[in-house]
Amino acid sequence: MNSKERVMAVINHQKPDRMPCFGANSTVTYDQMEKVGAFWPDGHEKGEVMAKQALAAYTVLGFDAVRVPFCQTFEAVALGCIRKPGKIREIEGIPGIDHPPPYKIDDTPEFPADFLSRGYIPELLKAVEILKKEVGDEVPVVGGIIGPFTIAGSLLDSVPLLKATFKAPEKIRPFLDVGEKAGTALAKAMIDAGADIISIEDMTASPELIAPKTYRDYELEYQRKQIDAIPVPTILHICGNVDKIVEWMGQTHPTIISLEPKADTRLARQKCGPDMVLMGGVDTATTLFMKDAETVKEGCEELIEDGIQILAPGCAVAPGTPLENLLAMVETAKAH
Repeated sequence: MNSKERVMAVINHQKPDRMPCFGANSTVTYDQMEKVGAFWPDGHEKGEVMAKQALAAYTVLGFDAVRVPFCQTFEAVALGCIRKPGKIREIEGIPGIDHPPPYKIDDTPEFPADFLSRGYIPELLKAVEILKKEVGDEVPVVGGIIGPFTIAGSLLDSVPLLKATFKAPEKIRPFLDVGEKAGTALAKAMIDAGADIISIEDMTASPELIAPKTYRDYELEYQRKQIDAIPVPTILHICGNVDKIVEWMGQTHPTIISLEPKADTRLARQKCGPDMVLMGGVDTATTLFMKDAETVKEGCEELIEDGIQILAPGCAVAPGTPLENLLAMVETAKAH
């Protein structure tokens, strides 16, 4: 099987030749940048460089999919947020959202008609087109979008949003609505450009940040609306230990749920049923970034034993992660 056939076999509940391995989140590292001669900040801003960096997941690591983008700012910037460069000890890192936010909780946010032409979105779509031309039907192209709750947090700032979930939760609905529209519009544009799978990152919807009932009563509705509108396989990723909400995550109808190691894979299987595909991997902040390849392999084996079907980093890979640790994940997948 080639990589796309392997991934689609798992999605279609068929037996692959071996376990697939790829990332639901960013997997770009400085080692890979050196290997392919493509660097940040251009990889966040220019389609050609972005595609070159993304392709390294396949050509350098041997992952079974390539993915863009590598930060969580594209929709937010197109909606009026300010992008700030990412720096790690003067080394180019991952951009974030700067202050002040464009809205306050009593404002009415607007979804602009020219959304897809704003900010760096045209360059992202160009990257998807380039990737599709490069890999064709050999490797799936994954397009990443940001979930409604996290976009709402960018529009309001996270602290006012979290306060509103307790004091005036109905006021967050217009922001969730705009967040859903933005992510869905970007997803459809990336599909038109060649994306085979859409990965939805909704970091701020984690039960480590909001009450589980807030997810159930508010975010679930908008995530489900978004996923139902996306006509290709979807991955839903929410950071942290999602045990308290994983049943509701399943009710949003994703094809795949991406889990961090903090989450209970066996519980996710119990709550979401036999047809849900589960992906995940070792902890990105500690094991992948700080340990050695053998420790990475041990962590992968434990997750596979628990029922992971697609081996993946548990979240976005730290840019300084050693190359050998990511290669160790692929070696483990090949053994299954």
